[in-house]
Amino acid sequence: MPPRLPSIRRPPIGFAHRGARANAPENTIEAFRLARRLGATGLESDVWLTADGVAVLDHDGVVRSGLRKQAIGDLPRARLPEHIPTLAELYAEVGTEPELSLDVKDPSAFDAVVAVARAAGDGALQRLWLCHPDWELVATWRTRCPEVRLVDSTRLKRIPEGVEQRSAALADAGIDALNLHHSEWSGGLAAMAHRFGVLCFGWDAQHVRVLGELLDVGLDAVYSDHVDRMVSAIDALG
Repeated sequence: MPPRLPSIRRPPIGFAHRGARANAPENTIEAFRLARRLGATGLESDVWLTADGVAVLDHDGVVRSGLRKQAIGDLPRARLPEHIPTLAELYAEVGTEPELSLDVKDPSAFDAVVAVARAAGDGALQRLWLCHPDWELVATWRTRCPEVRLVDSTRLKRIPEGVEQRSAALADAGIDALNLHHSEWSGGLAAMAHRFGVLCFGWDAQHVRVLGELLDVGLDAVYSDHVDRMVSAIDALG
């Protein structure tokens, strides 16, 4: 067996993707509550801003009304389905202890998200990871909130300059982590990013073998729908 490569984050974070979505309706308070009960140290969701300025958690950003679809950004919070939680409701339910990774689908939600986390207190901002595929946009968030954690969430094909140059740019911009699909990580790429102090996150890690491989190459966080498998894999690191 090749030696396990070290991560920077020890133990790595286990993000429950959209809550424990393998066992409960995704992006619901029920799913987030279950993920914590199963041992997830982190939660993941997608955040949008309603027409009246409320940060809410949903993947697609649209809701159905009969045969019609409407964008969340065009509706006030009161007109959204009850199963869509606000960010404030999530904090009220699970507290501020878990790490929270949010894919900022609507960049205009940034200020509202930061305000909610700041109001939650108890270090919530320091455990908030904001993700977006445009790293240059993400870099502009650093000066707007020094405390929050920032993530370049992308694919290798969108890094034409290579991981080494991208990692150097992320470090210079104050971006904390690089998030790639699980299939794109290798020990060499993780070590390269770590050399610049950039954390390595891997998403869509659904199987025991995949989780083990990611942790073996030194990733600092993994995202999975299957919280029980993820927690077991991280616990096995000792």
